[in-house]
Amino acid sequence: MTPEPVDDLPVDPDVVRRPSRADHPRRWDIALVIAAGGAIGGAMRHGVSLLVDPWADAFPWGTFVENVAGCLLLALLMVYLIDVAPPSRYLRPFLGVGVLGGFTTFSAYMNETRELLLAGRPGIAFGYVAATLVVGLTATWTGLRLARQLAGVTGRS
Repeated sequence: MTPEPVDDLPVDPDVVRRPSRADHPRRWDIALVIAAGGAIGGAMRHGVSLLVDPWADAFPWGTFVENVAGCLLLALLMVYLIDVAPPSRYLRPFLGVGVLGGFTTFSAYMNETRELLLAGRPGIAFGYVAATLVVGLTATWTGLRLARQLAGVTGRS
């Protein structure tokens, strides 16, 4: 049984019908595209960290900015790729999984939270977790709405 798509969220085409091995017996091309995108995204994340971290006293601003920006950009990208652009085998894996997956860093988010807790700063740690979740979800919602408005598309029906 295939899950029904939520009406106003973009739905990944792979969720509607999972491709079989017969559809794409070898996926090395996709893995290479993701790896190339991840290298670019990781370099971008490093650049943001160099710019923001010197001002990050007690709060991990670099990771916060990277993850929130990644939420916004991923929402914009998915509306474009699913609702506007012609289908492409490589764009979503390259940009969505590779570049933005390499740019965002939720593993560092959890590690920094752990470090804050171990340093005896539970207020900052829980504030960091809550702020990242709330602002990240808000950025995602904003990106979806903005992309749909710019593209002149409405939610899925």
